[in-house]
Amino acid sequence: MPKSKRDRPVTLSKTKKKGRDHKETIVNAIRESVEKYSSVYVFSFENMRNIKFNEFRQQFMHNGRFFLGSNKVMQVALGRSASDEIRSGLYKVSKLINGNAGLLATDMPKEEVESLFNAYEDAYFSKTGRIAAETVELKEGPLEQFTHDMEPFLRKQKLPVRLNKGTVELISDFVVCEEGKALSPESAHILRLLGKKLSTFKLTLVCRWSPIDFELYQEGLDLSDVETS
Repeated sequence: MPKSKRDRPVTLSKTKKKGRDHKETIVNAIRESVEKYSSVYVFSFENMRNIKFNEFRQQFMHNGRFFLGSNKVMQVALGRSASDEIRSGLYKVSKLINGNAGLLATDMPKEEVESLFNAYEDAYFSKTGRIAAETVELKEGPLEQFTHDMEPFLRKQKLPVRLNKGTVELISDFVVCEEGKALSPESAHILRLLGKKLSTFKLTLVCRWSPIDFELYQEGLDLSDVETS
C-alpha cells in the first residue's frame, strides 16, 4: 500500500532543536487541517493588529483554523511543487504564500468566507513612524474643535497657533502629514486629536483550494502564474 504524502518526514535543517521541533509541529498541524477541512484559503493582510485579528478568527472557531508565521514553513507543509504536495493542486496554494500572508483551512461555505473577509476592515490611529496614507492639511483660521487651554500643547506639537478672544486660531496653513512619508511624533499626536484614523487593518483573500477546484481572487494574477510546477 503506497504511503500517504502526509506521512513524509520533513527536514528543516540549520535550526536549533527547539526551533526545529516547533516548525515541525506547525507543519503537522497544517497537514492535519488540510485533511480535516474541505477548503484552504491564502489571505494577505495589511497593518496587522493581533487583538482585532483574534476577534475576527473567533468567527471560525468551530469550523476552521488559521495559520500565520513563516511563509517557508507553510509552503513546506503544503508542498512547493507537484512532486511533493500533500494533496493534488496544493502546490498552487504554496506559490501564493508571499509577503504578509496566512492560511485558513475551513468547512465554512465559500460564500460565507468571502462575505466575512470582504466586509472586514478596521481603521485606527497611526503611530509614529507609520507611512501616511494621505496628506492632511489644516487651513488658516479658527480651530474650534480645540479648547483654549489646549493652545500651549498644540504649540508644542509645532502647530502655528494663538489665542484670539478665547478661540484657538491657526495663523497659517499647516501640513500635518504628507502621503507616503513617515509620521513624526507630533503628526501622530495631532492626527489623534483631529480624530483622523489613517491606518487600516485589512484581510484580503488571495486564493481558494478544494479537492475539486482552485480559484484566484487577487487581481492581476492568472492561473498560468501558478500552474507551473
